[in-house]
Amino acid sequence: MLIVDKIKNGIVIDHIKAGQGVRIFEWLSLGKSPHTISFVVNASSTRIGKKDIIKIYDTININYDILGLIDPNITVNIIENEIVTQKIMLQLPERVENVIFCKNPRCITSTEKYIPHIFNIADRTAETYRCAYCDETRGAEDFR
Repeated sequence: MLIVDKIKNGIVIDHIKAGQGVRIFEWLSLGKSPHTISFVVNASSTRIGKKDIIKIYDTININYDILGLIDPNITVNIIENEIVTQKIMLQLPERVENVIFCKNPRCITSTEKYIPHIFNIADRTAETYRCAYCDETRGAEDFR
């Protein structure tokens, strides 16, 4: 039987769509982290059926916008002294920079490599983003 200790101080990334946890684990470079990490795959969930969970037994800096882009239904719990002190409900970010890349060959980002790829939310329901320079539309799934 596996026993997972309580977190005294740290972060729990919960309600990750089953199978997306590996992507988040890699994006956060948790395999190289000096911190203790628990990674649960395909846990039962009454809310979403199956889910992944990542527990980080320390506090680290996380870009919540990118987590929201990977899966806008993620919940992040900040834990201090074994108590959840903050519950962050993620959503699709309004703007992302150098996360989604423009594929339009006529976009300035294709010729000027130093210019950041900036995308702004175009449609939350369709999960689409529009390039700030050329209006090329890309879906959030292009990052996933």
